[in-house]
Amino acid sequence: MNTRVKTHQSGGRERAIVEPNRAGDDEFRVDVERIRFSPYFSRLSSVTQVIPQGGSGTLVHNRLTHSLKVSAVARSIAINLRSTDESTRRLISDLGGCDPVVVQAAAAAHDLGHPPFGHLGEQELDRVARNMLGLPDGFEGNAQSFRILTALDSCAATPRGMNLTRAVRAAVLKYPWTRNAWRSKGPIAPELLPRGVGTDPAAGAMKYSAYDIEAAEMADVLSVFPGIAQNQQTLECSVMDIADDIAYAVHDLDDFYRAGILQYTSVSAELRAWLENATSFQALKTSELDQRHPGHALELTWRRLVAKDPWIANADAFRDSVQRVGHDLVDGLLAVPYDGGLQADRAVTSFTRRWIDRLQESVTVDRTPIVRSGHIRLSDEAWHDVVVLKFVHSRFVLDRSDLAVYQRGQTRIIRSLAEGFSTWLNDPDDAGRAPRRLLDSVEATTEEYRQLRESNPELFSQAGPNEINRLGQARAIVDYIASFTDAQAVSLNSLLTGTSDSLWEAGRGL
Repeated sequence: MNTRVKTHQSGGRERAIVEPNRAGDDEFRVDVERIRFSPYFSRLSSVTQVIPQGGSGTLVHNRLTHSLKVSAVARSIAINLRSTDESTRRLISDLGGCDPVVVQAAAAAHDLGHPPFGHLGEQELDRVARNMLGLPDGFEGNAQSFRILTALDSCAATPRGMNLTRAVRAAVLKYPWTRNAWRSKGPIAPELLPRGVGTDPAAGAMKYSAYDIEAAEMADVLSVFPGIAQNQQTLECSVMDIADDIAYAVHDLDDFYRAGILQYTSVSAELRAWLENATSFQALKTSELDQRHPGHALELTWRRLVAKDPWIANADAFRDSVQRVGHDLVDGLLAVPYDGGLQADRAVTSFTRRWIDRLQESVTVDRTPIVRSGHIRLSDEAWHDVVVLKFVHSRFVLDRSDLAVYQRGQTRIIRSLAEGFSTWLNDPDDAGRAPRRLLDSVEATTEEYRQLRESNPELFSQAGPNEINRLGQARAIVDYIASFTDAQAVSLNSLLTGTSDSLWEAGRGL
């Protein structure tokens, strides 16, 4: 019996612009190589994942190494799905297919849009885009990734966009809506909102995968998957999303253990206190929980799960996961401090491999998932495991005050760059000397907004006479800043603020 899953019967291999046939070339493999050879992909080697590149150890993950590991995990999941039972394979085919190469391409592309300085840089660039530059849909890393694939990068066939297949473009749409699509929605209970929208849809979605100027293209690529319901990911996107969660929850622990950030005493105290006092914690009001006390932060995490995901949150499963992580991570890996030796490195590798294997084999396929899930998702047990691992990551790394001080300094650079470029482009005597790439981007992006006004005039019903030019300039500034590496952002900001005397070195290539 032929067990190969049929994929994208309704146009997933099509490109926006037809290219000459390449004998023997697989369309999806061409997309993978285009992404991997993109300068936007190369820059990820110098963009922070969680902790700075100089953190410690033999390896500190950056956005590139993270993307490569997401790609490996995603491919394994997609291949494993081909060896499932016949009814599951038929369901996968009915829903549009799950090609391992498409999954690889999506995983390689999923972080292309991340700006300098990790997630805090993303949040600050969004604030700057909305509050300073006046962009209604602000900035979002996922939407920026889609924009890079469809507008900012180029290929031989077109100067705007990489002309990827519909299937690959659809596979990066983790949040398949625009920010503004939710503003007209009335109050909706959290458990009825798609994951990523946030608790106040009237303010616009927190997470989204396309700006207004790419909304039509998003709708077009999703149209070739008629079996996928509105606000749901394609199967390949779900696999990429799961792989991203797994890599984030497990692989990043390498860095934190090697850097000495994860300490046995503090992590153990939190998990043990919750396990021993979970019943008494239930009697406390949420306002009475104080994260300075061991166990309280984990109790808050559990309550958020129950509020947002009652469809899967299970007290016994959550407790089992806390015990499992406590046994393997805390009493296993963290019980022996990292000393840089071969034995310690083997311990890290063994822990990572064990959890990656377990999680990537723990997936299930649903024909009609609820809105907060996906057609392909982690099993209930594995889902709780990832929640607990992410809790450790968030509580004992991201919430550290020393990291916060460092990151807050970085956010000032993002704001300073936006102020500097905006002032420069609006200086009638000197705007022409702005970086050529920025000036070209202003011109191209202004044309994109002009076309959007022609196709969707309702979006500009209250716009002033110069609104198109203003939006084009603002989006171009955001695109430009988001394309920097960490080091480029620091260097260029020092030039703009007059604090650098290294003219040619700091400004080269910008």
